[in-house]
Amino acid sequence: MTAHQAQMEGFAKYNAEFNSRLYGLIGGLTDAERKKDMGAFFGSIHATLNHILLADRIWLGRFATAFPAMQSLQQAELVHKFDSLRDELYADFAELKAQRAITDELIINWAAELTAEQLASSMKYRNSQGVLREHPTWVAVAHMFNHQTHHRGQITTLLNQLGNDAGVTDFVAYII
Repeated sequence: MTAHQAQMEGFAKYNAEFNSRLYGLIGGLTDAERKKDMGAFFGSIHATLNHILLADRIWLGRFATAFPAMQSLQQAELVHKFDSLRDELYADFAELKAQRAITDELIINWAAELTAEQLASSMKYRNSQGVLREHPTWVAVAHMFNHQTHHRGQITTLLNQLGNDAGVTDFVAYII
């Protein structure tokens, strides 16, 4: 296994573990608190959680198109077409939480299946504005994980504003 492969598997593990802990903490909020517009980029905690899941499924859909033989992505609930990056996948928090766990398990299996050749190869896709993009696959994979971390950081700030401490968020605390 190359360092790139190990890094991506580590990111998948980190995301799944931190998402589980974060969703557990958020589960203690009321629906009104989760859906309150608090001025974040996507407004509320719930909308931000929906956006993260939507974006992950969009990226996984792009990877499924680029690498159609990947077993982990076969039969998975992926997004290939969407109207907006603000599309709400699940209004119900329990369903959103369940789908997040399913997608995190999928990401763990997919990351374990990624090969050094796939990570080094170039992939093409259209971004959310329809612009054709092409770059090494490892860039897209790293972006998917970084994107999730970025928006979780926004959620931890919103939780702090509600008096809830998300605790340690550092990658190294989860991977070592």
